[in-house]
Amino acid sequence: MADKAKFIQELTTRYTPKGEFITLGKAMLDGEVVTEVDIKIPLKTINRHGLIAGATGTGKTKTVQVFVEQLSHAGIPSLVLDIKGDFSGIAEPGSENAIITDRYSKTKLPYQSQSFPVELMSISGEKGVKLRATVTEFGPLLLSKILNLNDTQTSIISIVFKYSDDKGLPLIDLEDLKKLLQYLTDNDRGKADLKSSYGSISPASLGAILRSIVALEQQGATKLFGEPSFDVNDLLETRDGKGVVNILRVQNIQSQPQLFSTFMLSLFAEIYMTFPEEGDSGKPKFVLFIDEAHLIFKEASKTLLAQIETMVKLIRSKGVGIYFITQIPGDVPENVLSQLGMKIQHALRGFTAKDRKEILKAVENYPITEYYDAGQLIQNLGIGEAFITALDEKGIPTPLVHTYLISPESRMDILTESEVSTLTANSALVKKYEQTVNKDSAYEMLTTRMDQAVQDAAPTIKKSVTKEQPNVFQEVIGSRAGKTFMNTFARELGKFALGMITGKRR
Repeated sequence: MADKAKFIQELTTRYTPKGEFITLGKAMLDGEVVTEVDIKIPLKTINRHGLIAGATGTGKTKTVQVFVEQLSHAGIPSLVLDIKGDFSGIAEPGSENAIITDRYSKTKLPYQSQSFPVELMSISGEKGVKLRATVTEFGPLLLSKILNLNDTQTSIISIVFKYSDDKGLPLIDLEDLKKLLQYLTDNDRGKADLKSSYGSISPASLGAILRSIVALEQQGATKLFGEPSFDVNDLLETRDGKGVVNILRVQNIQSQPQLFSTFMLSLFAEIYMTFPEEGDSGKPKFVLFIDEAHLIFKEASKTLLAQIETMVKLIRSKGVGIYFITQIPGDVPENVLSQLGMKIQHALRGFTAKDRKEILKAVENYPITEYYDAGQLIQNLGIGEAFITALDEKGIPTPLVHTYLISPESRMDILTESEVSTLTANSALVKKYEQTVNKDSAYEMLTTRMDQAVQDAAPTIKKSVTKEQPNVFQEVIGSRAGKTFMNTFARELGKFALGMITGKRR
């Protein structure tokens, strides 16, 4: 039996921040809830990022719900990438049942059923705020990474963007970009203009870029590019003192990995470029939760992985925390995992040799504890229980603690279709971004220019045809077959004449 008094004294000291905090639950020791020890996480270190891991059915989604609710209470807005589609119930108050009553009786904490302010969002045309961005906002380098272009093709995209800027051709959506590439490839005026100012570009390379764009379109990227473009400052809303919970529904990520990678890269880049430096503000400005993160890392290109690693390192200076939710810690690349200051670990199951290796690897990443046999207990954690370690206000890892998590105060289920319709119908942000703006951009300008060029050339062609109609003999001689015949005939006639002069006969 562990020394309970020592446990209470040590854990209370390390989990009692001086500044603002959120409460996730109560400590446990020898299978019993220790009501004297609240597990409090300082808001100051929430932007140091984190991991929420555990096997299927161990309660990860409900832990995220509790976490987001606590942030909302503190006035901190969040964005949850809801891949399974089971998070929207946070917009409605919960209902107390026997399980919740039992849980709160053990923690000695009050339960208050309530809803939280929510905005539903979409990048694939579902109900909610439409998230869009213009091609110009992506820029040549980010767009090239999304399209998996090589160095040569990336330099071409940079030239194309420079050409569009110099010629006043706005690149709003993918149709604009495709039309500009077509103009520079197939149109004589466009090719000449490009060559005179920027040098020659291989048609084969332009063709390869076009094919990459078409492949991206096949995954639904046309809905992501356009106007009005989304202002990331709209993610920072609060209502009645509560931070707004922005829920991005992306249930079809499995069939659209490149589209999702596109969104991830653009969102990270836009937040980093838009949000000001925060310094030591005492609490985060915004927190991003990426559910089923193993799907992202499994499908991600090396470019995306490098970009995520870079952003995880840099974006915390903007007051932004990123939390990855996945099944096992090994789903997250080492370079990213090493940047995560907080870990909430639900039960892992050791059914196979590979599973047992993952458990051992996970335990090795936790602080050493004298109170638990972590390798054994991690396989026997109950639903709604987790190992937690975080950073204290000095940035020092807190002791590993077996935690009995509180239950969500909102509904632990999804919204109905009618509730979704009502929520989106009353949303000012939905109205703001609902209608697509179709301004005159590169597509319309270049189409007009190319049509005008055809009309200008038509009278010249007609006049030439009227002035001199070729006869049948001229048509035959002028054809490819006719030219081949005449060349062969002339060559053989020359050989014959040369033979007569030299006295040689064939």
